[in-house]
Amino acid sequence: MIRVTLILVATLLLTACEPEVGTKAWCEMMDKKPKGDWSFNDAGDYAKHCVVR
Repeated sequence: MIRVTLILVATLLLTACEPEVGTKAWCEMMDKKPKGDWSFNDAGDYAKHCVVR
């Protein structure tokens, strides 16, 4: 049970470090990320929030 709790806490801490989608920091992070690593949703969000403002 403790192991599961530690995994959940670690997951929450790691996901909280990423900037919110659509912010300037997120757009800059996506500019640095290789386009081949983007998901379909990432590409759509990038187009919506970073290209068409």
